[in-house]
Amino acid sequence: MKNKNILLSHLKISSIVKEKSKVLDLGCGNGDLMLLLEQNKKVNIQGVEISEKAIYECVEKGLCVIHSDIDGDLNSYLDNSFDFVILSHSLQQVKRIDEVLKQCLRIGKKVIIAFPNFAHISLRLSLFFRGRAPVTKCLPSRWNNTPNIRFLSIKDFELFCKEKEYKIVEKYFITNSRFCYAFPNLFAQQAIFVIEKKH
Repeated sequence: MKNKNILLSHLKISSIVKEKSKVLDLGCGNGDLMLLLEQNKKVNIQGVEISEKAIYECVEKGLCVIHSDIDGDLNSYLDNSFDFVILSHSLQQVKRIDEVLKQCLRIGKKVIIAFPNFAHISLRLSLFFRGRAPVTKCLPSRWNNTPNIRFLSIKDFELFCKEKEYKIVEKYFITNSRFCYAFPNLFAQQAIFVIEKKH
């Protein structure tokens, strides 16, 4: 069963994406978000995914997906060729974050980014009291087999956007299948940001 926070994250992303827009989903996984957007918003959507198993799942759902590494060359996409570029729970697995986000903001008019907040209180307490890399419902993998190579917090991402002069258009925070409004860096398990270039 899919994590309820992820489901809520997908629903929020669906509410952000405009109907019949052109969307690129980078690191689309098994295509659940793509299918939701296709059905609910009638979007023209294309996915990019490196996992062959996930690609087969996308194809079974009738989705258009390209087998590629998003850390690779995104130069083949034209400027502003998509209304939205999505990185849903894939940013923390990217090696060249600066370059990938630069390309995303060139390719898309807006970029939607969703990621787990590694500063959530449960992770802090787990590390403090147990002295081991945390394993939770939101982060179920152990340190040796996690796909995550970046461990960022909400504050980290906000500072990154400020330094890069990326405009944060919208932001939402989720915890325990609900939206979180107070002290999100401490209490939110998931974050969703919509960013664009400053004009």
